[in-house]
Amino acid sequence: MTLSRTAAIHVVAPQTSSKPVGIAHGDAATIAEISAGLLAQQASTSPKYFYDSLGSHLFEAICELPEYYPTRTEAAIFARHGADMAARIGPGAILLDLGAGNCAKAASLFPLLQPRQYVPIDIASDFLQEAAAQLRQRFPAIDMTPLVMDLSQPLALPATVPVQGRQFFYPGSSIGNFTPRDAVAFLRQVRENVGKDGGLLIGVDLVKDSAVLDAAYDDAIGVTAAFNLNMLRHLNHLAGANFDPAQWRHVAFFNEAESRIEMHLEALCALTVHWSGGERRFAQGERIHTENSYKYTLEGFGKLLSEAGFRVDGTWTDDAHWFAVLHAAADYA
Repeated sequence: MTLSRTAAIHVVAPQTSSKPVGIAHGDAATIAEISAGLLAQQASTSPKYFYDSLGSHLFEAICELPEYYPTRTEAAIFARHGADMAARIGPGAILLDLGAGNCAKAASLFPLLQPRQYVPIDIASDFLQEAAAQLRQRFPAIDMTPLVMDLSQPLALPATVPVQGRQFFYPGSSIGNFTPRDAVAFLRQVRENVGKDGGLLIGVDLVKDSAVLDAAYDDAIGVTAAFNLNMLRHLNHLAGANFDPAQWRHVAFFNEAESRIEMHLEALCALTVHWSGGERRFAQGERIHTENSYKYTLEGFGKLLSEAGFRVDGTWTDDAHWFAVLHAAADYA
């Protein structure tokens, strides 16, 4: 869990009407993707399926937990260095917020960044539309263009988003949900869509003591466990499955060899799960891998950005070096 709202970018459908779009119940492509993951030798699901309405609200609750340091640490970096970031970006940008959620992080920077257009992008349609509506009331001078997208598919932006002045905003270390190889591919897509005068402001969770990481993803009161288990409810809705969350438990730990947090759901007993067009028997103790959250060094992430075609021109961290925010420009050298 980088607790993200993500993983590479595709407009599920451009916003051509007032009706919100998103992951549809009973959609054949969605069921096929879920089925392929559940039937793999190591069963897995995409973290995008965390985010139904309840999952989005549980994510907000996680961000308030004392164990979950990324949100408050990143917020402190923005508060301390936001003016420097705004000077780097310049006023009047098109701010594209990848995995926007409740849009609070971007909104906190509006007075400094002064964007001419804000494009919040998220997979949770109803949640996104509600957040954007609230922001319109607070910031009527900023053009708001919410887009419902699946960040696990190729990036495609509609013509309503001008190319000139695009600044992508990807806070919260959501980039950690990708494997390093997939992260490069994702960032290359961003690079191809950023334009010559644009850039990327991105949050990155840094390598630190494993005890801190383990606690952040397995909190004492079980909010993260509820977030993970709620995915089963969402899969039931999307794919006609019959998961019983009471038969599963949340498992999270830092995999030092891979430099990543892993989240899993572990079967508490032998059971069989059915869904539209498929089924699988799980042995007691067998797991569904639900999310990775990779942790980086500054040097390592800088190399990753360079490989994707970016040049880092600003880096800000907290005093403990637990978290970093970087600004990168498209490298045309």
